[in-house]
Amino acid sequence: MDFKIGEILGLMAKTMPFLVFRFLIYFAITFSYILLTGIGAGVGYGIGMIGGEPGAFSFFGGLVGFGIMSIIAYMLREYLLYMVKAGHIAVLVELMEGKELPQGRGQINHAQQVVRERFAESSVLFGVDQLIKVVLRAFNRIFFTVTSFIPIPGLRNIVKFINTIVNLSLTYLDEVILAYNIRTRAENPWASSRTALILYAQNYKAFLKNAFFLAFIIWGLTLLVFLLILGPLIGLVAVMPAVAGPLTLLFALVFAWGVKQSIIEPIGMTALMQVFFKVTEGQEPNPEWENKLEGVSKKFGEFSRKAREWDGTSGESGTPDEPAQGGGAV
Repeated sequence: MDFKIGEILGLMAKTMPFLVFRFLIYFAITFSYILLTGIGAGVGYGIGMIGGEPGAFSFFGGLVGFGIMSIIAYMLREYLLYMVKAGHIAVLVELMEGKELPQGRGQINHAQQVVRERFAESSVLFGVDQLIKVVLRAFNRIFFTVTSFIPIPGLRNIVKFINTIVNLSLTYLDEVILAYNIRTRAENPWASSRTALILYAQNYKAFLKNAFFLAFIIWGLTLLVFLLILGPLIGLVAVMPAVAGPLTLLFALVFAWGVKQSIIEPIGMTALMQVFFKVTEGQEPNPEWENKLEGVSKKFGEFSRKAREWDGTSGESGTPDEPAQGGGAV
């Protein structure tokens, strides 16, 4: 492994104000999920009493409440990236460089100032992040398979399952590339992200190897949290026996998601940051891999175009179109 769990936990301890900030944000989102789902279930139960089927109406009412909150959470994603995730990345990068950080609320204010210096507007950061995800998705779909370094003949279903888990552990790579932008103090985020994508591509086997180990850590912790939360929630929703089964599972999943986003995700993200900075140290982008990226994803070329257009003040979001379905090119 190219990451060190002890150092990662030390970094988490030093950025405790941000972990608390993340926890409060995602706890508020989780609580809102529970509240709106409960309200929807209650309204459905009341309507169902009229029709004689309170259980069915309560369940569908809960789904409606859950859906409304999902839409709200989706609308908050740009804010969460700019103010929460990017801020945490900024302080982690500075700690890795040996810098001292303010304590308490001052750490959060300092981080957000660093992010604003690199990305004047949230729309710019969000646009860069979304385009990075599109290119990474196309690249990983073609190059990332466990059989690249562990040949397992005749076990197709097992390999497919392992590949899925490993790829899920790579969901933080877009944030790692944002960390590269902050670390290099890039004036042009599009050009810097393009360079980082090439460096990632030419070292993809190192990332695959580390993602294999990281998958067990991230998803093992997430499963543990889910199981720990499921027990108390069964008792909590026992007052609504008609919908206890499905809603209990739903509540446990949402709570586990909240803990994963606020505590477990930073561990995985920091691990991949360590990997990226270690394996790419002193490297230059390889033109061969630049050409491969251009062949894998048509969207990769947008980084060059947007880098040429960048003047440091543009508010253009640069949000890409949806990726094409099927095929290798995006």
